[in-house]
Amino acid sequence: MADSNARGSVAAAMRQIPKSQWRVFFDSVSKALRGKRAEIEVASLDLGDQIVAEWIPLIGITYDSKDDLLDVALDRANRLIRRPQAIQVEESAAGLVSVAVVDADAARHVIRLKDPLMLPEAR
Repeated sequence: MADSNARGSVAAAMRQIPKSQWRVFFDSVSKALRGKRAEIEVASLDLGDQIVAEWIPLIGITYDSKDDLLDVALDRANRLIRRPQAIQVEESAAGLVSVAVVDADAARHVIRLKDPLMLPEAR
């Protein structure tokens, strides 16, 4: 059970996903992620912090063990993370909140997720 913080919201829990489970993990959550919005930030010593995708509809996230590649499929483009070294996920009672991936060049890719804003019907 998640702990509540002082403001009353439910705290999210971080956990490391072992490499042997990457494919199965993303296969199991990918369908639930479809339609969420994703923001991707990349942080590295060479480039600093950069937002490379800003709240674009997410199609899914898959791991290809043959090519050692994490594919973040977005509505307009894919973000390919080659040779991931570590994957950590943040989960709340509502589901997956973020995915942090460290690649072979020590760059950190953070995929933040949110539900799309539901507007009322036009009258």
